[in-house]
Amino acid sequence: MSGLHFEEFRVGQRFEHAITRTVTETDNLLITTLTHNPQPLHLDAEFCKGTEFGRILVNSIYTFGLMLGVSVGDTTLGTTVANLGMEGVKFPKPVHIGDTLRSTTEVVELRESRSRPDAGVVVFEHKCFNQKDEMVATCHRYALMKRKMPADAATGGEPGNAGA
Repeated sequence: MSGLHFEEFRVGQRFEHAITRTVTETDNLLITTLTHNPQPLHLDAEFCKGTEFGRILVNSIYTFGLMLGVSVGDTTLGTTVANLGMEGVKFPKPVHIGDTLRSTTEVVELRESRSRPDAGVVVFEHKCFNQKDEMVATCHRYALMKRKMPADAATGGEPGNAGA
């Protein structure tokens, strides 16, 4: 797995995620209908012509999910115990069908877990940008991350006895 363990993160570490995505009408339609969101801002082009936006807005749950999802391969794939929560979720600019989105992640805090000696808490700041480099989404994510297993734990407490 490509995810990093708690000890491999450092405050200030930054990831520019290589995966980008041009948002399609199908993307927006699927997330909107899957979540049973009847908001006409996401589904009705004629309705949207009468709004300040003039066209369909992409459902913010899609933007949020994409922002977090593209970070997984570079940061937490196979090493996350659990997501503990998200804070400060913001959508400062609208996303429209046809926008191309990219994301970044920065480690903003590391702390030992008080209840889990085999894990630590990493606080990530995720940001998502459109093709104009306008930030369209941001949040802080609190993740409980696995620690690397000490060498002696993998061998039953006998250092140097790997594979026994």
